[in-house]
Amino acid sequence: MKRLICAKDVEAAERQGQKVVYIDCDAIITPSAKDIAKNYGIEFSTEKQVPEAKSSCEVETHCETKTSELEKVFENGIDSEVIYKVFKIMMKKGLLNGVIDLITNKKPYLAETDSIGLKIVRGSSVKYEALDTGNPDDKVFYQEIINADDGSSMNAGFITIEDCKFDWETECQELYYVIEGTLTVTVDDKVYTAHPGDSVFFPKGAKIAFGSPDKMKAFYATY
Repeated sequence: MKRLICAKDVEAAERQGQKVVYIDCDAIITPSAKDIAKNYGIEFSTEKQVPEAKSSCEVETHCETKTSELEKVFENGIDSEVIYKVFKIMMKKGLLNGVIDLITNKKPYLAETDSIGLKIVRGSSVKYEALDTGNPDDKVFYQEIINADDGSSMNAGFITIEDCKFDWETECQELYYVIEGTLTVTVDDKVYTAHPGDSVFFPKGAKIAFGSPDKMKAFYATY
């Protein structure tokens, strides 16, 4: 539909201080609009209005202003205590379950918890630490993820053994579930082998030797 330019349009342009009214090439201008435009010194143009580009000085000044504002915000540094409190609030709202413990190094893994005692540990986030077997060359690592701090009467975690063998005496009942690799258990020179999907139980006071010819990973629970 063609646009009709009437006297009111020209008067509105004059009130806004416009000296050029941009119109479509097929727009219809009424005679009265032309007369009023001539009296006000207003021209009609079919060329599209191009926004005036800011000079480099204006842009630079704007950037300097923004930089100055940021400097004021951080001039006294970032209060780590405030950040910690913010994260704690988000944690209570369930927005950052488990992240606080990882960031503050309180827990070497990510976990979600619930007030009823529920706890979900993200296995892929678990960070292992060396298990002292008496031999610094042994590649044995573990990480406990469930213990008395969780209100549990048993302990549980993950353990890895890589191409080594070490003696062990159980101080309580222990149960292992092999996730990957091969677990060897030596009892009085007799070797037993467990593979992924197998479970191994030991009573309290058992004297054995753990080992693996490759890299074994298992989930364990003790009671």
